[in-house]
Amino acid sequence: MTVKDFVLGKTVWRESKRQTAARPRLRSLGTGDWLAAVSGVILAFAALCALFPGWIAPYSPTSMEADRVLLPPGAAHYFGTDYFGRDIFSVVVYGARDSLLIGVASVLAGGLAGCIIGAAAGIAGGVIDLILMRFIEIVMTIPGILLALAIAAVLGPNLFNMIFAVAVSMVPGFARVFRSQIISVKGRAFITAARSIGMPAPRIFFRHVLPNAWSPVLVMATIGLGTSILTAAGLSFLGLGVVKEIPDWGTLLSQGRGYLTVAWWISTFPGIAITLLVLSGNILGDWLRDRLDPKREQR
Repeated sequence: MTVKDFVLGKTVWRESKRQTAARPRLRSLGTGDWLAAVSGVILAFAALCALFPGWIAPYSPTSMEADRVLLPPGAAHYFGTDYFGRDIFSVVVYGARDSLLIGVASVLAGGLAGCIIGAAAGIAGGVIDLILMRFIEIVMTIPGILLALAIAAVLGPNLFNMIFAVAVSMVPGFARVFRSQIISVKGRAFITAARSIGMPAPRIFFRHVLPNAWSPVLVMATIGLGTSILTAAGLSFLGLGVVKEIPDWGTLLSQGRGYLTVAWWISTFPGIAITLLVLSGNILGDWLRDRLDPKREQR
């Protein structure tokens, strides 16, 4: 082997090593990734039930069969029937629409209002920050479910009132989180540099502050989806939910509590649906928090 061949071979080996190092490393899926994937499937199935319930439900939710009253779960009726002869599985599928609508709408409304308040307090500072945060702290002294219960009781049972009541109970959390993110980001060196070159304040906010402050809000919104659905189900269970021919999950729980000894399935399966949806939202939120954490160790 000549010196030229040795040098050439060494160069090729270095190039091959560099290309191998440049390839993205395939990281094996951990337990958290699998749980997040299962949670995503559950949430996607719930969304499919809410959007296209007729594709999934085998019966009409308003179909009453006198000869099929209180049938246990079986091949004909997966979740059994209730005291009207309605198929519980079909009622649960159709009831997902109101539950998810209230959950998503209340998170969007409460998150938007909370972020606006938090951004105003974090950017303005001084007296405005003091007034807004003291107001938020006063609201936070009332438990969220109790605040939503009081608002829903005053406004009456209505879909819009339910969304408004749940959204108001979520505003303080979003406001405090977003305010802390705004204060943290606006004190960094690149914000000071942007100010020093005369960049307008609105452009600094939308181009530099907001993109670096939204990730905790996204995680909180994902977790808040399950919380809002649970709160809405609690209000419906207490009789403050939407009065409709097709009951939502909380109303179905309330209707079946008097039949627990003879027909446990009426309340059990809506309760399982609520539990799975809330748990999936929390697991997905924890996974997003880990993925969006800039200090997470790169494997």
